[in-house]
Amino acid sequence: MKKRLLSALLSAALALTLLPGTALAVDLNDEKAAVLAALDIMAGDENGDLNLSARVTRAEFVTMAVRAHTTGRYASASDAVSPFYDVPASHWAAGYIAAAVKLGLTAGYLDGLYRPDQPITLEEGVTIVLQLLGYGTGDFPGGWPASQMTAYRTLGLDEGMTAAQGESLTRRDTQQLFYNLLTTRDKSGSYYLNVLEPALQAVDANGTINALALINDAMEGPLVAEGNWQSLLPFTLNENATLYRDGSRVSAGAIQSQDVLYYSASLRAVWAYSDKATGTYTAAAPSLSAPTSVTVAGRTYTVGSAAAQLALSDVGGAKLGDTVTLLLGRDDTVAGVIRGGAAASSAVVVGMVTAIGRGTYYDQQGAAYTAPTVTLLATDGNSYTYPVATGVTYETGDLVKVESAGGSQPAVSRLNRLSLTGKVSADGGSLGGTPFASDVQILDAGESSALRVYPGRLAGASLSADDVLYYSKNAAGEIDRLVLDDFTGDLYQYAVLTRIQDLSTELSINVIYTYQLGDQEVTYPSSGVRFPVSSTGPVQIRGNIDGITPLTAVKLTSAAGDTAWAGNQAYTLADDAVIYVQKDGKYYTASLDYVTGGDYTLTGYYDKPMADGGRIRILIAR
Repeated sequence: MKKRLLSALLSAALALTLLPGTALAVDLNDEKAAVLAALDIMAGDENGDLNLSARVTRAEFVTMAVRAHTTGRYASASDAVSPFYDVPASHWAAGYIAAAVKLGLTAGYLDGLYRPDQPITLEEGVTIVLQLLGYGTGDFPGGWPASQMTAYRTLGLDEGMTAAQGESLTRRDTQQLFYNLLTTRDKSGSYYLNVLEPALQAVDANGTINALALINDAMEGPLVAEGNWQSLLPFTLNENATLYRDGSRVSAGAIQSQDVLYYSASLRAVWAYSDKATGTYTAAAPSLSAPTSVTVAGRTYTVGSAAAQLALSDVGGAKLGDTVTLLLGRDDTVAGVIRGGAAASSAVVVGMVTAIGRGTYYDQQGAAYTAPTVTLLATDGNSYTYPVATGVTYETGDLVKVESAGGSQPAVSRLNRLSLTGKVSADGGSLGGTPFASDVQILDAGESSALRVYPGRLAGASLSADDVLYYSKNAAGEIDRLVLDDFTGDLYQYAVLTRIQDLSTELSINVIYTYQLGDQEVTYPSSGVRFPVSSTGPVQIRGNIDGITPLTAVKLTSAAGDTAWAGNQAYTLADDAVIYVQKDGKYYTASLDYVTGGDYTLTGYYDKPMADGGRIRILIAR
């Protein structure tokens, strides 16, 4: 989509007259408002108010129509033309009215006047919209506007409309009419929005608009927040703008130096991302002279800006073997690069070692060498690989910290346990009264595997000193990293043990466990270990010597959504809880709606109490 930016003079004029294209704050959860703003057809006033009850003038409506036209949408509002006696060249809409006449969308009255400030009626607006769809006067026999109004209803342009023939249009009805236009097939049979934005094809075969595609297309960037970054935006950033940082709604003051920014002038919105990756620069593809993707700390990233591409190229002075900090934007694309300096010096990665090996690296002279490495799952949920000092031994399951000092290789070191106790608030916003940072990273670490979890997963849980391996706080005193000691139980599989065959002899242990895992029946393990379980039923399966553990049963009285009840006692269902129907000794997977809608007795099976992070892992309907 070409970007449609108003001149400062025009923007000032529109702010005074509630004009449709004003680039002002829009509620992105209001689909109609977001779609029309992303297309630069209609937005709000200087306070972000759409004023939906206000009447729309002929000048305002025709301006929206020109902006919604496949070729006229880029007309200049400031063209020095005087299309009608009562529309002088100085009129704010003169250029748009002239463009609309040229495009055949509108005409003046028989007395030569246009009456730009007169409220537009439903039938006048409908006639203009039909022109946008490719229909002309020859398509409507009989007197105006009877045929036009018939087409309005036949085509479905009347959906959600409240105005009747002869009534003037409000901004609410105007919004609805233009939204309907986008999902209406034109005279040739194509959805109008797909003709307007052919590269996006944002209306599917069912006539549903992909609003996200339009918002993404209206988004520009990336740019890095440095110095007076607000001056780089094509609009004034004030309290009426919409700002997000890492997905949370924030004020402008929350944007930090080196955040990666994207913005939309038509939506008057800014999206900021704070993720960074620090490590050794080990590969560039297709070449160091023109890198479109780079590998840092064992992970490959797409280069997403010309500035980053220059910085990571040999022309920009980059060499394989450099320690760099990548500033990451949407989809982890590289928007900026820092070599050495304070940002790289302060970069810290915390995670659990998941693998050890060797890798190829480069010294400052460009010579390749091999070094022992550790691969870790970091608290941000990503895997990274770092070289480690020769002679220092690490094992899977070790908790480590990686610190970058200037331009040198990142330093890997073991972390000492740093425990924390307290209850997580019901909204998942704090632990023991200490708030979580908005970008808090939480890792749940088992013996040899780990996974990232989010604060909501811990809501209401009580953490003891044994449950926390490590935590850290940011400058504001908020918890920004938290590593749990196998707390959630989400690392493991949950299945129904259906048979135990003990084929052991005096010389060897040979026990075969058969269990139902979803729709599959499998065995675990085939021999060598006797697990501490003596009867069949739902179990937790771990990959260690305690590999199979029975779950606790509770008779349920009802279940819906993510909650089950046993009388007044509530139990939370795991996100991946498996629902089975047991019949004739066999287990069949089903949905929760299915089993709660039939004549079944329900039993839930949980791994530990809800206050300890437990969840119902399996629900069996009998």
